[in-house]
Amino acid sequence: MAMPPPPRLDGARVRVALAAPGDAAALLAFHKRNQSHLKPWSPPVPADFLTAAYWRRWAGAARSLYTQDHAVRLVVRPKAAPEAPLLGQVNFSTIVRGPQQTCTLGFHIDAAAEGRGLMSEALGLALGFALGPLGLHRVEASYLPGNRRSARLLERLGFRVEGRARDLLFIDGAWRDHVRCALLNPDPQPPPYALSAAATVPA
Repeated sequence: MAMPPPPRLDGARVRVALAAPGDAAALLAFHKRNQSHLKPWSPPVPADFLTAAYWRRWAGAARSLYTQDHAVRLVVRPKAAPEAPLLGQVNFSTIVRGPQQTCTLGFHIDAAAEGRGLMSEALGLALGFALGPLGLHRVEASYLPGNRRSARLLERLGFRVEGRARDLLFIDGAWRDHVRCALLNPDPQPPPYALSAAATVPA
């Protein structure tokens, strides 16, 4: 499958774009100022997580991961001030093609930006890209049962709860259950390699 051009998606208030090496300093600053805000919902991080070197590697790998169809690492900025501090991140990881055409969604938003609909707008743009130009059929997400803000946001975006995964991730000192949910492509298509039924029947 030929990959579409790297995304740069503009909404009314936010711009969502593939991470680039020049975003490393802004990513580091985002995670430093949101360390306590994100800690209750996040798994353990590497020892060098809050260093410039880590985020240079992370941002520097974004384009190759995208062109290899492994992951889509996106940064969210204010549309009117693209040089302002990051509003958040959206990540599509574990992309699986073949008969599944699926991925896993993760996202973070700055504590100061919560409650303003900015992540809803950013996710709407990103999901439109994932289910449109990227050609995925299914986007999966999970959240801690107590994370009502994420639960409401995903529900508004059309995700439907499919069950509960026991001890899915080690978070805040213990293995934690997660609620599993998914969003399906509203215009489902067969995988691009699939042959028609007639073509598979011997003459």
